[in-house]
Amino acid sequence: MRILIPVTAIFLFSLVACNTAQKMTGNNRLSDAEKADGWQLLFDGKTTNGWHNYGNKPIGKAWKVKDGVLYLDTTHKKDWQIEGGGDIISDEAFSNFDLKLEWNIAKNGNSGIIFYIHEDKSKYDYPWQTGPEMQILDNDGHPDAKYPKHRAGDLYDLIAVSHENVKPPGQWNAAEIKCLNGHLELFLNGEKVVSTTMWNDDWKKLVAGSKFKSMPDFGIYKTGRIGLQDHGATVQFRNIKIKRL
Repeated sequence: MRILIPVTAIFLFSLVACNTAQKMTGNNRLSDAEKADGWQLLFDGKTTNGWHNYGNKPIGKAWKVKDGVLYLDTTHKKDWQIEGGGDIISDEAFSNFDLKLEWNIAKNGNSGIIFYIHEDKSKYDYPWQTGPEMQILDNDGHPDAKYPKHRAGDLYDLIAVSHENVKPPGQWNAAEIKCLNGHLELFLNGEKVVSTTMWNDDWKKLVAGSKFKSMPDFGIYKTGRIGLQDHGATVQFRNIKIKRL
């Protein structure tokens, strides 16, 4: 017996199937155009491959992957960080690059995206002693937000965002860090929020007027690793991708 299916039902089925396919392929994947343009994934959506704890150690057990998301499990706190957590950094180092990712911070949370990290634990205890940071923060809940240049999207303790467009805790924010021959740009949710030039005299003055003034090697390296910070708060990342420029 031939069963006739209404056209509207076919349309709805197709729409659902299309949306499902988008959900399945929308995260942690590169389009053909991105691949052709030189983009590479730094997070495959399934494992922590490509990352390690700062100091060339295996990644801690508190960094976990679930449903295509890399996140920090804060169940067991230790001092201001997490037991089995710690800052994680990319296995690869980059010079000129365009980095894109999405982050989602918990209420009252704090974290950061650090770049140009020079990994030498014998000289530097933490990645932020060499690498500048794009701040991740709950501006309405974390006490750090009361300090200028410490709010979400800021080039931490160096330059405040030109305008604030961060989404609240529990929502995904799209971040981009782009540096080409020292010209540094930070984007948040599709808008440029910071622009500066690294390594020149103005940069040196900027560092000298910050909390990093006692760290002689801060912000001097032109090649380094990408880092995700453990600041003791639940934070999630996805769609981490980078292109060498």
